[in-house]
Amino acid sequence: MMSIVLIAGGTGLIGTQLSKLLSEQGFQVRHLSRSAQPNATYPTFAWDVDKGTLDPLALEGVEYIINLAGAGVADKPWTQARKLLIINSRVKSNQLLKRHILAMPQPPKAFVSSAAVGYYGDNPSDQWIGEDAPPGTGFLSESCIAWEASIRSLIETGVRVVGLRIGIVLSTKGGALPKMTQPMKFGLAPYFGSGNTWYPWIHIDDLCRMFLFALQDADMTGFFNAVAPHPVRNRELIKTASKIFARRTISMPAPALALRAVLGELADAILTGVRASSAKIQREGFDFEHPNLEEALRSLK
Repeated sequence: MMSIVLIAGGTGLIGTQLSKLLSEQGFQVRHLSRSAQPNATYPTFAWDVDKGTLDPLALEGVEYIINLAGAGVADKPWTQARKLLIINSRVKSNQLLKRHILAMPQPPKAFVSSAAVGYYGDNPSDQWIGEDAPPGTGFLSESCIAWEASIRSLIETGVRVVGLRIGIVLSTKGGALPKMTQPMKFGLAPYFGSGNTWYPWIHIDDLCRMFLFALQDADMTGFFNAVAPHPVRNRELIKTASKIFARRTISMPAPALALRAVLGELADAILTGVRASSAKIQREGFDFEHPNLEEALRSLK
């Protein structure tokens, strides 16, 4: 009998590919969404995070829950209302799932949630940052602290809980990469600020495999950096991407002051970074298929 996995946020960039991988691995996948679609490829059940409602049928027989839900961090300017939405969409979704898990006659085997390396804030030094490092300052860190507190609270259900602090996800189907390579069509390859910001990246395939790994490894608990073993600085990422996705480009800086003038506080999303370490997940037994940037980008072309 197939194990049932319920995914919140299953139609996004990660959720779409993860649903496909889980199905290929013999899991029965369900989604949570604002509207029910029982006949969809992945049967979809209704929930409303703001109203605190969730169709209890969604949880019948579920062995694993994955929460990828949350408003896009870099989609719109960080107004106070947007900041509140970014935090609430993550925290409230975990609180809602927690309430329903507590009511289940047979609780799931594991709860795996997305988290973010934004937790560490900006660390321009060359030191490796592991999961025991303290949080940083600024909105990204503040939102991640609240987010992770809501993830940790699910431990009270008795379910095994894993949080994956995701870096920059490399995919041509969405996320940061298409935005970074867009100017290359016009012969430009802008890097951000000094170009020295550390960018901890991960190939979309490795990230999806990591979620699968977290489901299957019964001893895995706590938070893990979901990043490739070899992070690079922003300038190197842009240079490598332009070599692969464009013929000729002019490398040029997009000054930090100009970015802040246009984007406001949202500029933090591209001007801050950290040399996050993947050592903990590798010690757990996870092997990367795409550990090096150039090969990872070539595989996406």
